Amino acid sequence: MSQSKLPVIVGFGGINTAGRSSCHHAYSRLVFDALSEKHQRRTLDSVAQLMNIEDSSTREKYILNHTLVRRIEVQHFDPDRVEWNRRFPTQSNGHPVNFDVKRQNLPDQIPRDWSLTPSSVTHVNVQIVGQQDFLLPTVRDFEVKAAGQLPTGFEPGDLYPSRNHPRGLQMTIYAASDALGSLGISWDSILDRVPSDQIAVYAGSAMGQLDSAGTGGMIKSRYVGQRVSSKFCALGLAEMPSDFINAYVLGSVGSTGASLGACASFLYNLRNGIHDIRSGRARVVLVGAAEAPITPEVMEGYGAMGALATDKGLRQLDGISEDQQPNYRRACRPFSQNCGFTISESSQMLILFDDALAMELGATMYGAAADVFVNADGFKKSISGPGVGNYITMAKALASVRATCGIDKLRAGGFVQAHGTGTPQNRTTESKILSRVAGQFGISEWPVAALKSYLGHSLSAASGDQINATLGVWDYGILPGIKTIDHLADDVISDHLDFSIEDKELDLDSQYYAIINSKGFGGNNASAALLSPLSTRKMLEHRYKNKDWKVWEKNNQVVRDRVQEWDARSIAGKEKVTYCFDHDVMTDKDIELSSNEINLSGKTIKIDIDPPYPDLVLD
Repeated sequence: MSQSKLPVIVGFGGINTAGRSSCHHAYSRLVFDALSEKHQRRTLDSVAQLMNIEDSSTREKYILNHTLVRRIEVQHFDPDRVEWNRRFPTQSNGHPVNFDVKRQNLPDQIPRDWSLTPSSVTHVNVQIVGQQDFLLPTVRDFEVKAAGQLPTGFEPGDLYPSRNHPRGLQMTIYAASDALGSLGISWDSILDRVPSDQIAVYAGSAMGQLDSAGTGGMIKSRYVGQRVSSKFCALGLAEMPSDFINAYVLGSVGSTGASLGACASFLYNLRNGIHDIRSGRARVVLVGAAEAPITPEVMEGYGAMGALATDKGLRQLDGISEDQQPNYRRACRPFSQNCGFTISESSQMLILFDDALAMELGATMYGAAADVFVNADGFKKSISGPGVGNYITMAKALASVRATCGIDKLRAGGFVQAHGTGTPQNRTTESKILSRVAGQFGISEWPVAALKSYLGHSLSAASGDQINATLGVWDYGILPGIKTIDHLADDVISDHLDFSIEDKELDLDSQYYAIINSKGFGGNNASAALLSPLSTRKMLEHRYKNKDWKVWEKNNQVVRDRVQEWDARSIAGKEKVTYCFDHDVMTDKDIELSSNEINLSGKTIKIDIDPPYPDLVLD
């Protein structure tokens, strides 16, 4: 019987409203108050570099106030004056509507009720008899004014020649570069050991790129009198984050794509990576997601469903008058009295190796991705409403941990990262699911985290936020509390669960697993079972000999030293993102073909494939 390959997490990176993910910087912002003064200073220095602040010691309050969920800032749009076109019907009432206009601004098709008279060389006079509809540019007050935004002043497109890339793709380049830096292993050394077709990338965006540089620009340009660019359509595709990583970061020719499952998309892609490594189809997998939904158009769509926390709703929760500003920092209140979720932007990446490669290269093992379970809801009344599928995914994830770690470690040594959106429906349905499943597995006080209270809901990247923060929990031993709430709602089921408002210290010597839960519109439920560094090490100790571990420990110290050096350069602003435009582009001349292999610029790809169905014979 062949050995199963364990997908080990060896690198992680990204950018969200808490800062840079690698080396646990974003996580540290979540538990800032629980950190030592030394670690607080390190966290502030990291965020200050992103915000282009030279001395963090003099701007601490500013840095803290301009991270995490907060009032929408003008680099996105002004929520007090959102531009739109108001329908403006006119009626001549016997007196023609009369105005002059430049000839070049006349429509190609002159309406039949228009009468044109030249008024100058460049202008004509227009008289309209009857009814005519115009669109009048104006502004209005936006109902939703809170969002989870990247640290103020950080613009990922300024770090490389972004050439009008959509914001989500700019964040993708940064996140992938950040993840590669966290490896402490050069990409070339990986390519020397891994065939090109055994490297996979699975990354995408649930919404696609809907800002003005992507699909959003394509759809609205003609409507607002502008030209459609040739880039809009291509760059707006939902799988474009994986395409950008292949084309401009890794130069990969391996498996690629994006599995889309609304807010569960990151876990869908993680499942692809796990299956590739366990089956031997890939030895290295980069898993990720990028979402940049802070635009009036996208937020209007979620707001129309009543899904977002509005100023009116927040004022009602806190009993304040209309002339008072809500506390936007507390806009998202999972499992308490709440009025909707808070949208946010994020791009998160994980790098997985099979365990043999991790041991060979001395990679740091931050944990292991054991499995992801995906189930639909069945028949639904509302496509956006929750259903029963999450019971199945959660139960399977816990059963997977039980099969791997044993029932005692399952009951005593783990926590759950709840989806925790901050909506009334989520607080009742998810708490009931977590409570019932925990009870059936004999878990008495299961610690529950709800990170959207800090970060907001980054849609496809949300589970990436949860996973990368989980890696921080396993390093620092602090589970972030749900600090935006002061009580649990009366309809929240808390049996078998431990909801903590304050940060909670965990004993890392008895932490074996974490469950990452995600629920998406349309019935897209996914739950991931992650194994802690402790579990990962103990499992692999049965596979590798003591001398193998000594070699790994020696190599890993070198890797850790490299990561520390890279991190120090990054905090000092001396590290550049990886962006390889028009770099080593391969053509037909770089390929040598035979019936058993392909030689691609000196790299061999075997195509002598074993029969996929050996027990089925075609006579």
